[in-house]
Amino acid sequence: MAVKNIGVVIGSLRKGSYSKAIGQYLKDHAPEGISMETVEIGNLSLYNQDYDESGEPAEYAPFRQKIKSFDGIIFITPEYNRSVPGVLKNAIDVGSRPYGSSVWDGKPALVISSSISNQSGFGANHHLRQSLAYLNMPTLAQPEVYIANVQECFNEEGSLLKEDSGQFLQKVLAAYLDFANKII
Repeated sequence: MAVKNIGVVIGSLRKGSYSKAIGQYLKDHAPEGISMETVEIGNLSLYNQDYDESGEPAEYAPFRQKIKSFDGIIFITPEYNRSVPGVLKNAIDVGSRPYGSSVWDGKPALVISSSISNQSGFGANHHLRQSLAYLNMPTLAQPEVYIANVQECFNEEGSLLKEDSGQFLQKVLAAYLDFANKII
């Protein structure tokens, strides 16, 4: 079986999000035969463990079904306060519950982080990797993807500003697909 269907989870809700621009660039440059779909996470109610026993918000089931339908997941996130945005952590938590029923289990992952500073989302990248390791998501280790000064690579309309950044992202996508195909 080959990887054909990739979910793209964006850790930012901002209209002019650089993470969304990166995701769109990857989708626009996906190899033939690879389908990539952005997964909506902004509509998910905050996770509460009480939902596991008393009934959950209606939006949880379609979200979980959508994640189950993918062969792999690409996470693209900015860094907020040296970690991942709350909306992304919430989506991970929603997909991992109830305990023992995680929709993330075994899905090959790629983590891309970015920042408008020189820090390049390093903290967010590594915090996210910790969660993914616990959720049994094999995650591409090399090349690592930290995009510093992302506003110099993409503008808020999503246009690529630096061709070498685009070439790097295409190489990363190829490496991820090769990695994912070895796993599934």
